[in-house]
Amino acid sequence: MASSVLNFTRPLSHIQSIPSQPLISPINYGSINLCSFHTTRRNCNFKKMGICRSSSSEVTFIEPPETQQSKDELIGSLKLKLLSAVSGLNRGLAANEDDKRKAEDAAKELESTSGPVDLSADLDQLQGRWKLIYSSAFSSRTLGGSRPGLPTGRLLPINLGQVFQRIDIFSKDFDNIAELELGAPWPFPPVEVTATLAHKFEIIESCKIKITFEKTTVKTTGNLSQLPPLDIPRLPDGLRPPSNPGTGEFEVTYLDSDTRVTRGDREELRVFVIS
Repeated sequence: MASSVLNFTRPLSHIQSIPSQPLISPINYGSINLCSFHTTRRNCNFKKMGICRSSSSEVTFIEPPETQQSKDELIGSLKLKLLSAVSGLNRGLAANEDDKRKAEDAAKELESTSGPVDLSADLDQLQGRWKLIYSSAFSSRTLGGSRPGLPTGRLLPINLGQVFQRIDIFSKDFDNIAELELGAPWPFPPVEVTATLAHKFEIIESCKIKITFEKTTVKTTGNLSQLPPLDIPRLPDGLRPPSNPGTGEFEVTYLDSDTRVTRGDREELRVFVIS
């Protein structure tokens, strides 16, 4: 008996009626002896302590199921806190310094609690069309503030609408998509367009992605939707200004089936939800 039960600080006489048969069946994985875990107090007197006993002399510690459940609940509440902090900020365009600080603090809480992202295991969760709901860098007047971006408000008055990222993990396509309203001289109405910045992406670290710009496609919408799209190819590297090298990197710091948090190469915080 003494060889198969872990000694506690209290004498064994305080443990009532330990059955002579094993409480659970051992499962051998190589040299490691694990044991299946009974979930009822009647079948396992050690459940509350997170301990189970096998018929051999080995004792395996098992994390109580409540621990993982409580962590998942905490992560869910922190995700809701972040989404609440960035709601109503017009993707960050209406954020003041206090709003940015609250969003940053909420994101850091979520990132530290959920732990690092491993894209080699969770790559399939990147797949899909993601809607940008917050960027800390929108005050810089670029598409998210990170290279490569889409300049806005420099040549023509531009109103920025919804912004999306479309990611295909099979073709390695990574498209930044922005809905824009271009100002026009009176009496002409504004022109509505969708600009798609096409990239290819690669995973360069466990949670870091590198994107390489290929081309921009501009498609008119609304009253001019019948016009064909216009492709603007990538400039040769020799003609590209140093401020826009055509590549960018960012880290995925939180990822689940419907929410993604990233940190760009200029430290901008972005929050996406699946669209």
